[in-house]
Amino acid sequence: MLTLRRLVFATWLYLSILIAGVLYIPFLLGTRRLNNRLIALWACTVRFGLRLIMGVRIEVRGLEHRPTGASLIAAKHQSMLDTVAPFLFLEDPCFVMKKELLSMPFIGWYGAKAGMIAVDREAHASALKGLVRDARDRLRQARELVIFPEGTRTEPGAEPDYKPGVAALYRDLEMPCHLMATNSGSHWPAHGIRFNPGVVVFEFLPPVPAGLKRGEFMRELVERVEGASSRLRG
Repeated sequence: MLTLRRLVFATWLYLSILIAGVLYIPFLLGTRRLNNRLIALWACTVRFGLRLIMGVRIEVRGLEHRPTGASLIAAKHQSMLDTVAPFLFLEDPCFVMKKELLSMPFIGWYGAKAGMIAVDREAHASALKGLVRDARDRLRQARELVIFPEGTRTEPGAEPDYKPGVAALYRDLEMPCHLMATNSGSHWPAHGIRFNPGVVVFEFLPPVPAGLKRGEFMRELVERVEGASSRLRG
């Protein structure tokens, strides 16, 4: 029965991407705000199917630490859901994403319209400079800038590998770094369709204050995000 539910939800998910992707095409001529509202509407569809078919509920904790307006958020990344759910509880999220995603139908089109920041990971130093430049631009628009420090989805419990991009943003933007932990990978896998019933938690943690040295910042980031994510995993 669980295998059947997984197949049904996977069908629901990819059909929703296809249907929304086609129906939203005319709105690519509209504003970025409208585009993001449509993405949020699609995210509601995903949440509904996830709850109805898979018995997975999404819970957001630590709302007293949730930022609004111009802010930097470093988030744990375990599943595709981590790029969908924030549209349900952040005002105007902007994700740092791999440049390769821009070439994908639907994801690339709407990601570009949404003003997401695309990073060429092969460019190294120049990529970091471009990341900081684009981040400043998005912050002037009073957006919540979400970066996944590991750069890709990781399995729950895997050894963390945090990349330098988040440290560059923290240093050059000279602002607090908000933290978000999750156990999403326990219910929505990094790869494949082995979805599992339960509660996906996104938890905002107290922010890391501005001004720490790079090493101290990275230790705080890794220890707190990994510790909270492990606790949520149980």
